[in-house]
Amino acid sequence: MLFGLYERFVLPRFIGCACGAKPIAKQRAKLIPRAYGVVVDMGFGSGTNLPFLDASKIEKVIAVEPSASMLAWKREDWRADIIVEEVVAGAEATGLPDACADTILFTYALCTIPDYAGALAEAKRLLKPGGQILFCEHGLAPDADVARLQRRIEPVWKAIAGGCHLTRNTQTMLEASGFVCAEVNDMYLPNTPRFAGYNVWGRATS
Repeated sequence: MLFGLYERFVLPRFIGCACGAKPIAKQRAKLIPRAYGVVVDMGFGSGTNLPFLDASKIEKVIAVEPSASMLAWKREDWRADIIVEEVVAGAEATGLPDACADTILFTYALCTIPDYAGALAEAKRLLKPGGQILFCEHGLAPDADVARLQRRIEPVWKAIAGGCHLTRNTQTMLEASGFVCAEVNDMYLPNTPRFAGYNVWGRATS
């Protein structure tokens, strides 16, 4: 019961605050304005990407989020100039039609999605020919000492952070799923613990 209350009332706020922190907001600002057309936001959360979208390039946003609590948390703050369609579902099985997306967003979501391979297979199904995936994720650090710490604390981290993994490799995951990473950038975020601050972002195509 206590975990259910935590998951419903505390976890959405914990994740929302963490994903809205200033260093992460700067990462979103580098990437999200490049979205266009029909945008499928995998792991939409509370709508953290919405402020960074260029409304003049967007037809609509399909918000895929398994947690109704996350969708509801800040719905009143969503932009009025962008159409948002809510889909309460996991990224592995959205129920959306084939080839419906011009842009698919994965921002701080692939770390948490239980079946990331299933989610990327679903993304491949949804993406139109010539479409793009824009990704910004934290994950396995290239430095051995940081990676060791990530592996050591990951079980506890997952328990308090909604299943978030510290040791997934975004580029490897995308390429193993048949995507071509046309652009990849990486850095440790400033003012962020290194075990959670190694970021990879860029653009992939199918």
